Amino acid sequence: MKSLPKKTAVKKQPVKRVTASNPPSAKEGDAAVKAYLTAIPGFQRGVAKKIDALVTRNVPNVQKALKWNSPFYGVEGQGWFLGLHVLTDHVKLAFLRGSSLRPMPPIETKQKEPRYLDIHESDELDEAQLKKWIKQAAALPGWMK
Repeated sequence: MKSLPKKTAVKKQPVKRVTASNPPSAKEGDAAVKAYLTAIPGFQRGVAKKIDALVTRNVPNVQKALKWNSPFYGVEGQGWFLGLHVLTDHVKLAFLRGSSLRPMPPIETKQKEPRYLDIHESDELDEAQLKKWIKQAAALPGWMK
């Protein structure tokens, strides 16, 4: 008896993270993050640079680092409060204590604390709301790794 071919499930293609070339400089500090931001391709570069500028203007003495090939922002002694992830079709902001922000960023996760905001090319940045979230997030105890 001839066997029938097995049905193959159609797999949804994962969204790929865009990796700007890792700068040869240190992974800590403003220079490393700026080098990373400059290497980002496409519209994501402009979005990432705007976010970086908003954080820098609104968080005195902000600490910056590259972790897992993504910029992270923190406050000395308090930990990291924001991660910026560049994907093929958007930029994802990870507010590490986002469930404590008011209003909360729109995208929830399986974890209790983090909340996300996805920014696509056609989206208009609400800089006033981002500024509020950044200030609130920086005032909270952050992620210490």
